[in-house]
Amino acid sequence: MTDPVEAAGAVTWREADDRLEVLLVHRDRYDDWTFPKGKLDPGESAPVAAVREVGEETGVRIRLGPLLTQHEYRMVRPTGGGVKQVTYWCARPVSPGASRAAEAYVPNEEIDDVRWVDVDQAAETLTYARDAAVLEEFGRAVRADLHRTSPLVVLRHGDAAPRKSWKGDDTQRPLAPAGREQAQRVVPLLSAFDLRSAVTSSAKRCRQTVQPFVDTGGRKRRVRLVLEPGLSEEKATRTRVASTIGPLLGRNKRAVICTHRPVLPYVFEALGLPATRLETGQLMVVHRRRGRVLGAELLFP
Repeated sequence: MTDPVEAAGAVTWREADDRLEVLLVHRDRYDDWTFPKGKLDPGESAPVAAVREVGEETGVRIRLGPLLTQHEYRMVRPTGGGVKQVTYWCARPVSPGASRAAEAYVPNEEIDDVRWVDVDQAAETLTYARDAAVLEEFGRAVRADLHRTSPLVVLRHGDAAPRKSWKGDDTQRPLAPAGREQAQRVVPLLSAFDLRSAVTSSAKRCRQTVQPFVDTGGRKRRVRLVLEPGLSEEKATRTRVASTIGPLLGRNKRAVICTHRPVLPYVFEALGLPATRLETGQLMVVHRRRGRVLGAELLFP
């Protein structure tokens, strides 16, 4: 049995006159209405693919919210007849102006219509029962106020030069070549959540982990870099970490926090989450609203 074809998409929403609308696409080839989605490119992570596919199919630039659902279905020929596994996130346009790109969309051979549809009418518009089930999941997220969450990303720094071989100040120990590659791979993943600031331990290996993301400006907008000595191995305490995490949790600002393995338990404690082991370069996306954590997902670039 062959592995399923991996794909990703999003239920993208906006508010219009105190109503919720979701973004749907019409495919001329199949004469169907569905959510925008598509296959992962080689080496691409699912969240990055979801953002890319929505942008390509609708012209709307989005930022991801919480993970919504995953389902499998058998593809029809001539696409091969295999199984496709699709992962969906809640998402919203990066700005009110971005949502209007759907109205200006130019039809092509794949997508001949893009439309914002009232969420209460979308079930009647969608062609497939499987998409109606995704819409139902979105409805449950809306009722729980999950669709409005803001991400706070916890990131462990990338692979560093071995401690035993480093003769200088440990705070200046840099990333190893593998760690520099991890730092590059994390850029599109952080960009998928449209983060606006990077709060990092002042240690060089942490700064180097977030610097490529800061340099890209996320979605070509400025990313603020904040060096926080209290997140370093040498100076972190439960109290200092809590004093750093608390304001970030309450402000709903979209930020990444980069720190070290020994400091992570303090970070998760401050977030009210169980201690979780992160591998080097791995991250946890914490979804919160008004200072309350409503969900979390582990991701690896």
